[in-house]
Amino acid sequence: MKYKLIAIDMDGTLLNSERKVSDKNRNALLRAKKKGIHIVLSTGRILGSALYFSRNLGLNNHVIACNGALIYYLKGQNFLYENSMDVNTVKEIVELAEKNSIYYYFYDKFTFYLRECGSEIFDYYKYYEKDWVKQGIEIEIFQNPIDILEHNRPTIYKFVFIDESEDKLLDFREKLKQIKGISISSSWYNNIEVMSEGVSKGTALEYLIKELNIAASEVVAIGDNENDISMFKVAGLAIGMKNGIVDIKDYVDVITDTNDEDGVAKAIEKYVINQL
Repeated sequence: MKYKLIAIDMDGTLLNSERKVSDKNRNALLRAKKKGIHIVLSTGRILGSALYFSRNLGLNNHVIACNGALIYYLKGQNFLYENSMDVNTVKEIVELAEKNSIYYYFYDKFTFYLRECGSEIFDYYKYYEKDWVKQGIEIEIFQNPIDILEHNRPTIYKFVFIDESEDKLLDFREKLKQIKGISISSSWYNNIEVMSEGVSKGTALEYLIKELNIAASEVVAIGDNENDISMFKVAGLAIGMKNGIVDIKDYVDVITDTNDEDGVAKAIEKYVINQL
């Protein structure tokens, strides 16, 4: 099978544990691109971060960001698809989060809105600060979420809720299900992600390949977590990471090595480049 598009998750997949792209992974992507294959970063990350990596890798292609809420084409410098969250739904989510004392943040295209929460927010911000600044992402730390929503009026594409207690996360996820107009996923053991209803990497991937006139059978998807399952279901070849969660094994065709062992490069070379 000659594949025409590769959709690749970032965290836990293309990026190693140091949140960097290895030389082997970069070279494999560029080799595939040179063969005329579309390389699409498909991430839960904020748009600004997805664009930064696509440009710096020399891909300059389409990116799927915010778990599929946005599709942006770098060459054309235009948005192919957007699905932001309803303002009233956002307020309902915030009210539920505040009531359950769970830490959260949300974002638009280029700005993180972080809920202030004692030393936790400071530690979180300092850990990622250098990366965010380098990627051109702005930070807004707030105490009163309603002030931010009413005064800044951000166009929100995604919420992230974080807690180290699995039980608390599961309980909160059940409560979120009572809110209409949202989709729920996860990309890490300690988080819950919420987007507008119908948003997923799979939905965005389906939209993109239709625009590009590419058949689903000609698509490869590579990922490691729950939010990648929807694009596994779309792709003709679904590749899971060895470091991925157990649940993805039911949805992938093959497993490649971990993100710290250049699993993406090995998969592209074996299943795409060597098949041309």
